[in-house]
Amino acid sequence: MITVANQKGGVGKTTTSVNLAAALSMHGQRVLVVDLDPQGNASTALSVEHRGDIPDVYKVLVDDLPLKEVVKEVPGMPGLYCAPATIDLAGAEIELVSMVARESRLRKALAAFDSLELDYIMIDCPPSLGLLTVNALVAAEELLIPIQCEYYALEGLGQLLRNVDLVRAHLNPKLTLSTILLTMYDGRTRLASQVAEEVRAHFGQTVLNTVIPRSVRVSEAPSYGQSVMTYDPGSSGAMAYKDAAREIAYRGAQV
Repeated sequence: MITVANQKGGVGKTTTSVNLAAALSMHGQRVLVVDLDPQGNASTALSVEHRGDIPDVYKVLVDDLPLKEVVKEVPGMPGLYCAPATIDLAGAEIELVSMVARESRLRKALAAFDSLELDYIMIDCPPSLGLLTVNALVAAEELLIPIQCEYYALEGLGQLLRNVDLVRAHLNPKLTLSTILLTMYDGRTRLASQVAEEVRAHFGQTVLNTVIPRSVRVSEAPSYGQSVMTYDPGSSGAMAYKDAAREIAYRGAQV
């Protein structure tokens, strides 16, 4: 169970969640993507309906609807499932405040869900450090942080890591920062390689060897309701996500 989080927007959280999940499912793994972002971009990219009246993760967190009632199989991708998010989820941050055990409602829902059939659960977080992200950190054993190879890449990361330490100390001692993935890498610029070197120097083996290049195909794919894996399997972005998924699977097998 892997939470994909970074409170900085535009670093490739949803793109990473969706494409890693698609790559793993194409290798015979059964994968569930939990869309925790009120924008519902992961649901869009996986072609899963997420209009206002569709049962979604909001109903699970706030109304205690069983997770199995909102999970849908992704069209044309056997073994890939999605728990969609609607715009209602934007109100969950406020509604959760007064609830009992508000930080662990997602963990409770996932515990009650029959996940014996699944190999991976990927939780896609919103770009904030609010209660939705905290729920994702409490639910998962592993944290994956996508870091954009840009000037402000490491800004705000300290705050996220402090939050992770707090969650580990008080709510989920099993949580580990298992993976850092460098995204939007532009090999033509010195800045990108400097950022990559800095991140590797700081986080060492936690950083995947694979870097995700800037790719038009990766950006285009969601507008067709697809991951880049099915939209253009031969593109540099798709190949990179396949390699990253292979690395993650290999690391998981070593543990």
